Amino acid sequence: MEIVRGLSQDFQVYFVNGGQVIPAFEIPVGVEVINLPALKTDPEFRSLQVVDDDRPLEVVQAARKHQLLEIFERIQPDLLIIELFPFGRKQFKFELIPLLDRVQALGRKTKVVCSLRDIVVGKKDQAAHEAKVCDLINRYFDLVLVHSDESFMPLEVSFSRERDLQAQVTYTGYVTQPIGNDVAITPIDAIALARPEPMMLCSIGGGRFGHELVQAVIQSAPQLAQRLPHHIHLFAGVFMPDAKYAQFEQQVKVLQANGVTNLSLRRHTSCLLDYMQQADLSISMGGYNTTMNILSTGVRSLMLTFMGNDDQEQEIRARALERCNILDVLTLADLVPDRFAAKVVDRISRSPAPVRMNLDGVAQTRRILQQFITAGAPLHRVAA
Repeated sequence: MEIVRGLSQDFQVYFVNGGQVIPAFEIPVGVEVINLPALKTDPEFRSLQVVDDDRPLEVVQAARKHQLLEIFERIQPDLLIIELFPFGRKQFKFELIPLLDRVQALGRKTKVVCSLRDIVVGKKDQAAHEAKVCDLINRYFDLVLVHSDESFMPLEVSFSRERDLQAQVTYTGYVTQPIGNDVAITPIDAIALARPEPMMLCSIGGGRFGHELVQAVIQSAPQLAQRLPHHIHLFAGVFMPDAKYAQFEQQVKVLQANGVTNLSLRRHTSCLLDYMQQADLSISMGGYNTTMNILSTGVRSLMLTFMGNDDQEQEIRARALERCNILDVLTLADLVPDRFAAKVVDRISRSPAPVRMNLDGVAQTRRILQQFITAGAPLHRVAA
């Protein structure tokens, strides 16, 4: 969404959302959001599941494919930006390949851009996967934008055939939220941010994963209350299952009833960056967005990486940052209360090394795409 926000200054942007709608999520003014019938992957990332729809998966897939083609015909964009595919999201080729074929059939008047994170998720048959990626990029795409600092994390770290990509590959720098981005602070956030105690922050992104980290924070709260004067703000994520959230909520209530009051639990805040700026320590999962918030604020950080389904993205990035002394990486063995509390006390006593990498990914993405189209051309339409 930060990329969308940046592009909306110079382009008319249409944002096509294929996942679950997040209530009250802030959308930049002037951006048209088009929601497809929502799909998500199962916990093992092996298949797609329908969200809030009684129709069979095959019917929803057909509806999405048809709607995407209709959207394309209506907008006729100058740029079509696709996130991650074909480096990932292969489950969505049922709708993306027909869309790309339509672009081809119309003479490639629409330029096709792949918007790619810094690290490509590895596959069991990596050679075959990379060959397929090269084939699809070379057949359909005009530009690959890598949202990374090339000097810190070049694409070749996780994708060995970068030089075989015939589309232009350009590094934008990392995509971060701007400090002081004028997100409205709700009354509950205003009260929380005004607490007199120093602060620790724990967040696990969307909340589908990372439950063991939330459990470790809750179980360690009594020890931390004795060793540190901090109040812990814990955000469980909008997609945490209701039953799991209720379980954690009950555990926190039991602690509070027994006089352990150094912990608050909520699902979500729109101003997480404000908490991170104020916190003495961030405890989190290692997703791209959270990592960028850590880099932009310079907060001390403990990070647990997700490695389900052999996904090494978070681990590769976090270990590289650990080698730079920017953060410490947690393992599952660190999540027992005594050891976890010791990790927290140790990290909060040490200042991280300064961050020296390109964090200007939003502005550079805008500049690159301006130049890629035509300097001085009229307002362009972008489908993302």
